[in-house]
Amino acid sequence: MNLSGEYLKVVHQLNLKETADLLLVSIKDQKMYHQKEAKTVKTYVISTSLNPPNCLEGSFGTPLGLHEICDIIGRDQPLGMVFEARLALGQCFWECDSNARKKNLITSRILRLRGLEKGLNYGGNTDSFARYIYIHGTNHEERLGKPSSSGCIQVSNEDAVCLADKIPRGTHLFISVT
Repeated sequence: MNLSGEYLKVVHQLNLKETADLLLVSIKDQKMYHQKEAKTVKTYVISTSLNPPNCLEGSFGTPLGLHEICDIIGRDQPLGMVFEARLALGQCFWECDSNARKKNLITSRILRLRGLEKGLNYGGNTDSFARYIYIHGTNHEERLGKPSSSGCIQVSNEDAVCLADKIPRGTHLFISVT
């Protein structure tokens, strides 16, 4: 089954309405597809977790299943701004000391995710929102295209800004291993 088919199956099982915009994540391909009216309008090269996909708290795995974009943070910040606890630190990643730059920093924009599948990515110790799972920019763009995050979906800084500008809150995001 393709990503769109997997998404539609879950949406119908949950008795939800499809969103006009849709983000589909393929962990296998390390790509995210932006669809509008069932047509792919843009493909993003991403990085998901270095650990295997996992919805459990503390696993540092990218959670599977249906999510929604519930918040967009940093629209008023410059490209490369570093965030900690969803707050801008006042410096861009290239201004950080060398120890900080070695880490996977959260940069440019944050699209915060809320799981929609109870017991998989919503509620209890599998809650993507409580795990602070995001789509965000990275200071290690050279790692995009292969797993390297701690559970989030990393994109280039320009792509993070583009997504924050184009994707409305409430948009569905579906993450699959395929």
